[in-house]
Amino acid sequence: MKRFVLGCVLACAVALPASAALKEGSVAPDFRAQASLDGRAFTFSLKESLKKGPVVVYFYPSAYTNGCNLQAHTFAVNHDRFVAAGATVIGVSLDSIARLNEFSSDPEHCAGKVAVASDTDGKIARAYDLGIRDASAGRKDTRGQEIDHGFVERTTFVLTQDGRVAATISGIAPVTNVEKALETVERLAARSASVARP
Repeated sequence: MKRFVLGCVLACAVALPASAALKEGSVAPDFRAQASLDGRAFTFSLKESLKKGPVVVYFYPSAYTNGCNLQAHTFAVNHDRFVAAGATVIGVSLDSIARLNEFSSDPEHCAGKVAVASDTDGKIARAYDLGIRDASAGRKDTRGQEIDHGFVERTTFVLTQDGRVAATISGIAPVTNVEKALETVERLAARSASVARP
């Protein structure tokens, strides 16, 4: 009986997520990464972006997969609202910069409006306490091309200008994920505006 109980406990432990993601109030790890916007590579700096306002750092499993395509498209459609709230949006995945150059300019997905960063070794994802699944042999994207990298769990962090996590959004559908991020940055903008009033 003891073995059975121990076996159940171990099975549950293995089934639990390997990570817990950074919580609200945590200091977000700074990072620099090669990124792409509208097909052009550049170096993204979290520290520099925070000087302008809040930053939405959204981790997603892979470019050109159904949920990620939808999430990127939803961020692109709402781009002007994020900008109006003073927020920068950066997507992060384990995709190569070559794949991201295509994805960032694809009119159906990032549409030249959403910047996406390459975290091929998963260092940034792990710094944010996110789990990474190994690549599955033969897995193809929505274009029929093989995906040769691992997958980070879909989690979005909204960071305040002082680099703290205002919201950790995970475990929900891609579109809802974007909607929650937008609600958070608009709430931060409203709070900031009320403090600035005499």
